[in-house]
Amino acid sequence: MAAGALLSLGMRAMNANYAALQATGHNIANANTAGYSRQTVELASSGGQFTGAGFFGKGVDVATVSRAHSDFLTREAAVTASVAAADEARFRQLQQMEKVFPLGEDGIGYAASQMFNAFVDVANKPADASSRQVVLARTGEFAARLAAAAGQLDTIQSGVTEEIRNSISAVNMLAGKVATLNNQIAAAKGAGHSPNDLLDQRDQAIKELSGYLQVSTVSAPDGSLSVFIGGGQKLVLGAVPTRLVAVTDQFDPSRLQLGVDDSGSLREMPNELLSGGSIAGLIRFQNEDLVAARNQLGQLASAVAGNLNRQQALGLDGRTPPQFGDPLLRLGAPAVLPSSGNAAVAGVPVASYVNGSGVRVPSVGLTIVEPSELQASDYELYADPTLPAGSYTLTRKSDGTSQTVSNGSLVDGFRVDIAAPAPAARDRFLLQPVANAARNAARVLSDPKGLAAASPVAATFAVANTGTAASAGLAATAVNASAAPLSATITFTDDSGNYSWTLRDASNAVVRSGTGSWSAGQPIRSDAWTPATPAQQVDWSLQLSGVPRSGDVIGIAATQFAAADNGNANAMLALRDAGIVGRQQLGAGLTVPGITVTDAYANVLAEVGVRVQGAELSYQQSTTIAEDAKKALDDKTGVNLDEEAARLIQFQQSYQAAAKMLQVAQSLFDTLLQTAGV
Repeated sequence: MAAGALLSLGMRAMNANYAALQATGHNIANANTAGYSRQTVELASSGGQFTGAGFFGKGVDVATVSRAHSDFLTREAAVTASVAAADEARFRQLQQMEKVFPLGEDGIGYAASQMFNAFVDVANKPADASSRQVVLARTGEFAARLAAAAGQLDTIQSGVTEEIRNSISAVNMLAGKVATLNNQIAAAKGAGHSPNDLLDQRDQAIKELSGYLQVSTVSAPDGSLSVFIGGGQKLVLGAVPTRLVAVTDQFDPSRLQLGVDDSGSLREMPNELLSGGSIAGLIRFQNEDLVAARNQLGQLASAVAGNLNRQQALGLDGRTPPQFGDPLLRLGAPAVLPSSGNAAVAGVPVASYVNGSGVRVPSVGLTIVEPSELQASDYELYADPTLPAGSYTLTRKSDGTSQTVSNGSLVDGFRVDIAAPAPAARDRFLLQPVANAARNAARVLSDPKGLAAASPVAATFAVANTGTAASAGLAATAVNASAAPLSATITFTDDSGNYSWTLRDASNAVVRSGTGSWSAGQPIRSDAWTPATPAQQVDWSLQLSGVPRSGDVIGIAATQFAAADNGNANAMLALRDAGIVGRQQLGAGLTVPGITVTDAYANVLAEVGVRVQGAELSYQQSTTIAEDAKKALDDKTGVNLDEEAARLIQFQQSYQAAAKMLQVAQSLFDTLLQTAGV
């Protein structure tokens, strides 16, 4: 009996040690397997056997094989990795965007300065063809850099779009894998033991999911795990996955947003609910950083081209006879993008019509009025049903400020145009005054003679004047080429700045006359005279230095020798140092002055640099936190090869001891058999 008990005890010990050795070997073999959790054989004492001499132990049984696991640490590792993935995705894209705005001589600001500086030689030698050609070459270089930058931003957007599509496909694949594993785990749970390898595979799949989207999980009694995203949207419910889709932005088809295909019903996920994962980082970059950069570039381009073309149109070129200047630069047109959710009848948007070119366009439009006042922002127009008919809410998206507008309202340098048929209640439109300005920018003037260097009007001061007044600047303010040219005579009637004025036609006949008053620092403007002057070819503004005296006479007439005049070239050169970018009208006579082109480009560089540095800091911090969480999880569930080696020796020695027990039992049996004469 003792020999049998000893044999049984040895066999059980050998089986238990074999199982423990097998588990240890399994751990060692999977030490580098992603997602693997350390497994341990759980041993239980076998019940004792009753004999007349008492209860004899029967050794040890293998109860189960358990995996090292912590729900809390697993969840923390997934969440922190998700945040780090979002920060990494955004930082990586911002690094690419930073290259679009180079420093030094490769930058757009340098090209703009070179373009304006080229007007110095034209001002010195208005008739010199080579100086004019240099201006055109510098203008072409500036336009080329604008177009190249806009093209690079479009390329980045295309890359983001493709990455979002691929990421959503990966999420759908992983969600399907989790659903399949849920089904297998639920089936295996019926055997009374945990399917450790399947659980590891599911945890690994959820970890990979967290790299794309931040998820939360809820366990069910059958062992399955439901996965949710975006604050409660189901992604996997038991064994049923929900399909995610890439949906185009309601305004801009070139941008993608995250959507859900819930039993055939497509819904866009609110971006504010996407707090982690690379998809969230890409969408944030696309909707915020890239939009801001495109608008800042467009604001600069619009201000430069708008002011340069306007000044060019106010001057006379070098052709014979001289003509008012044609545009130097061409930019992308402002855009109005209707929401895909706007009211429609039979698929045709209510707020739209077919224009003269046969193209269906939105009823909402915009017109650039003052390029210096354009802001680096998109605007959303909303047909608020609570407002009176014809009134709409316009929100500047860069800072969220809103105001009520109607047809013809002037906002930040552009005019809102609303035609019939009017927008339906709750219709939305995205207004982009500058977003597309740099796209396809090009120089359109090719003839050096077409450069309008001459001013269309010139001032003369009578020789008999007794005051010290002299011209500090005469500039054309408006041109009506179809109107007749008129000459003006200004005669000061006292020493306090009061004067009379007379307009004469080509035959020297008086067309109109009146009186005015001048004060130091204020220009004399022909379009401000009372009574109003008749339509004339050129309106002008004369700035005086010195002080006029009673009887002093100033004459303003058409320039006689345009080929030798540099008035408009000087005006173009003055744009270099003028605050032509980002001026704001606050109302009540308050104005925020604009900044120069070089300062505007410096602001772009600073803005992009701040975004890159902020993203890098966030990425470094979130990565460190994620690595710490992963280390804590690995300490709990990972395989320690030194520990496993020690256990291997322990179980090996135990196995050898059990084998020795069997050897002793075998020897006892042999002795008993020999004694019995068998």
